[in-house]
Amino acid sequence: MILLLQYTLIFASVLILVALGGCISEHSGVINLGLEGIMVIGALGGALAMKYMSPEVSALSMILVTVISAVASGMLYSALLAVACINFKADQTIVGTALNMLGVAAATVIVKAINTAENPDNVSSEISYIAEKKAFLVNIGGFEFNWFMLIALIALVAVAVMLYKTRFGLRLMACGEHPQAAASVGINVIKMRWAGVLLSGALGGLGGIVYITAGVSQWKFENGVAGFGFLALAVMIFGQWKPKHIAWAGLLFGLFRALSNVYSGFPVLAQMNIPSGVYNMMPYIISLLVLALTSKRSRAPKAEGIPYEKGMR
Repeated sequence: MILLLQYTLIFASVLILVALGGCISEHSGVINLGLEGIMVIGALGGALAMKYMSPEVSALSMILVTVISAVASGMLYSALLAVACINFKADQTIVGTALNMLGVAAATVIVKAINTAENPDNVSSEISYIAEKKAFLVNIGGFEFNWFMLIALIALVAVAVMLYKTRFGLRLMACGEHPQAAASVGINVIKMRWAGVLLSGALGGLGGIVYITAGVSQWKFENGVAGFGFLALAVMIFGQWKPKHIAWAGLLFGLFRALSNVYSGFPVLAQMNIPSGVYNMMPYIISLLVLALTSKRSRAPKAEGIPYEKGMR
């Protein structure tokens, strides 16, 4: 049971972080379907930071450098979406899909190039961070607490306060609802949408490093993030683009994802002889069911996906 709780919280942390990123971007008026690719690039940035840092540095230094690297990588990659969709008014769905494909391919090529340069016989796309990962873990009575769980909670509170209690957040949401009206009172819609996409990239990149360190101490980047970016979008929609609801949705989806890791430890589930693949599919099956049942009641920001035209009314 402790292991189930542990995996539920860490997977929920991933989903909440990435879903919050998608939420901020869509509240600004830009649909970020490239979260999957952003997660991969963020994971790459964080993993390289752990790879090249000495495991002898303090835990705080390891955490800070890894988080900053993942966030910076996610923001840099999300800038491609911002340039294409905000400045050049490209189709947001197509650009997001392209970023997803490019992210995995680029990460694989970069890691293979690094590994080959260090050892010509090593052509894998794998990065190991066995000793470095220990900086993120604290054992509390058999429960393995991960500092990323706390970071996800802080991000959740910060995003909720930002969106509903700050001038910046209210202006951001105005740009996703009525951008022309927002512009008429002096709000720079272009800058606000850029800010929304970059914040989305920061949280998506952070979610990527949390995902690859969730249960393993090395990662093959050719595997991507197993659809977690799309799962986070389902969490965002199920949570109605509201941080509080996203938190509960993230816990629900995290629970089903955790079951695929620990089902063998529950005698009742083990005796049912259900193939492990079924447990692995459960989060995605649940997401399809949830979206099918709740899509009619979903209320997305009115101007999401619509390029901003200054003269349009």
